[in-house]
Amino acid sequence: MWLFWVLLVVAILWGIRSSWGQSENRKSNSADALSILKERYARGEIDREEFEQKKQDLT
Repeated sequence: MWLFWVLLVVAILWGIRSSWGQSENRKSNSADALSILKERYARGEIDREEFEQKKQDLT
């Protein structure tokens, strides 16, 4: 019976850790996308209007 409770606690902790990591990844992905957008603007691949629109979409 105690094995059931140990497995249940481990499953709950694993679920909490997984959801925490996903929220951190989303923040990181948004920052990465913005930095890529800035690089594309700096290289002249996109104009100011497109840059501002995409920046607004990301934030």
